Amino acid sequence: MTFLNAGKVYELYARRVAASSLWGFTEVADLVFDAKEGVVVDPTEERLRDEFADTRVLHLPMQSVVRVEEVDRKGLLSIRDASTGEKVVTPFPLPAKPR
Repeated sequence: MTFLNAGKVYELYARRVAASSLWGFTEVADLVFDAKEGVVVDPTEERLRDEFADTRVLHLPMQSVVRVEEVDRKGLLSIRDASTGEKVVTPFPLPAKPR
């Protein structure tokens, strides 16, 4: 599932995508993320998991949906800038330099 949100393109995986009971919306449910524990390999996935942690169902306006694909295997999640297509990654926080 690829959709636009606040000038960014989100790529998520979900087990269920359907027409919403709300007119003009697409319903996205059962979001798929990798294991919740262990070493963080991809900070983007952790950011998305945190953002959608308590989400049961997303109701997206139909015009924000870019693409819906059925896949056999989950790939990498991403957030991209809508105008440039570049990945939007929050830099890993570094410890402050002692003064």
